[in-house]
Amino acid sequence: MEKITNQKAWLLVLPVFALVAFSAVIPLMTVVNYSVQDTFGNNAFFWNVVGTIWQIFGRSDIGLLGWALNRLGFDYNYVANPLDAWLTIIVMDVWHWSSLVALLCYAGLKSIPDAYYQAASIDGASRWAVFTAIQLPKMRHVLVIAALLRFMDSFMIYTEPFVVTGGGPGNSTTFVSIELVKLALGQFDLGKAAAMSIVYMLIIIIVCWVFFTVMTNAGQDRKSAGGEP
Repeated sequence: MEKITNQKAWLLVLPVFALVAFSAVIPLMTVVNYSVQDTFGNNAFFWNVVGTIWQIFGRSDIGLLGWALNRLGFDYNYVANPLDAWLTIIVMDVWHWSSLVALLCYAGLKSIPDAYYQAASIDGASRWAVFTAIQLPKMRHVLVIAALLRFMDSFMIYTEPFVVTGGGPGNSTTFVSIELVKLALGQFDLGKAAAMSIVYMLIIIIVCWVFFTVMTNAGQDRKSAGGEP
């Protein structure tokens, strides 16, 4: 029997394609256009509320974190100490995106069929056994996606460290993204900045592909060795 294909379903996804083209493809092509010519632009900066919160939170005079650490005997100063600046940025970034990871993990837990829990209850499995034998293996793909998203986002961090440390002290927290913005908006060299951003994007894609491939293959190897259903 000849299979009948309903092409009208494509009409439902056309708005999605249009949104992706507007939000991703068109800006990408603009960057490609800038990368092959000398372009100048306005000196405009965009601030981030998360960075502002932690900028105040980490201050030793009015911030709760800085004041508490100094009262405990730690010489904490993210403006002058590179180690303190790095630790502040790491904790801030983890705090910023922990909610996303928690939501992904919660969605993964809710997607596990109740039949697995019923079988574990009949067998008298402990909560730890349920976690290691059912929940963790079934959430492996969700955890891979969460780790990949955070891995990709770590390459694109900009607004938080820019607001909190400005790339300092010195250049200790000057990420590639901050250097690109300084080159584009500080020196008005958008052509060179666009070319660097394309190379940076390709590096991110390659590294993320290697990261995803390694994690996926490692999960498949564990599944084959342990005979997981």
